[in-house]
Amino acid sequence: MQRLIFLSVIGGLGLATLLGLGTWQVQRLAWKQDVLETIETRIAADPVALPASPSPERDKYLAVQLEGEILEGELHVFTSVKDLGAGYRIIAPFVTSQGQRLMLDRGYVRASAKADQRVIGPASLVGNLLWPDDTDDFTPAPEIEANIWYGRDVALMAQALGTDPVLVVLREAPSEHSAIKLMPVGTALIANDHLQYAITWFSLAFIWAAMTASFLWRSRAKSEG
Repeated sequence: MQRLIFLSVIGGLGLATLLGLGTWQVQRLAWKQDVLETIETRIAADPVALPASPSPERDKYLAVQLEGEILEGELHVFTSVKDLGAGYRIIAPFVTSQGQRLMLDRGYVRASAKADQRVIGPASLVGNLLWPDDTDDFTPAPEIEANIWYGRDVALMAQALGTDPVLVVLREAPSEHSAIKLMPVGTALIANDHLQYAITWFSLAFIWAAMTASFLWRSRAKSEG
């Protein structure tokens, strides 16, 4: 009898823990979906004027309208696009009509077009402010002489281009800029694995419950035998 009580207690505690973890992931899923919806709404909003002092905490994903001039001196960030292959993000310096200097993520070009001349000069553009998390301790240092970067390090690129550490990822550009494929900001790459985690925990709870029931049945059968 003591063995049955012990197994019941352990089985119940384990089941409660696994169900609790599954429920927590369902709650996290709802929270994450709400966050993503908020971000998507902010991304797609009507553009506003660029803030005088953009802030990562306040202005991330903010849609902005830019009037000014694309300058020479672009940087090339190595990337790969599905169905298109390896290529580069084109990061160019931009000066607004108010004199603010910032960076534009103009979009993607194939590796073979890295050295091509691209349209610069006066432009009216729409994009979203972004401070991307592209780099970590394992990201290779940029190859400055070859102009190959391996992540959008906003602070470091700003030093290289002589701009403020502000990046606008374009979502609209004039037709004459069509040689560059726009890669606007989106939520597709923001991780949202809570549903998979919830399914995992609930599956483990089912397995745990089945194993506990089996142990209890076998233990009871032995005790009665």
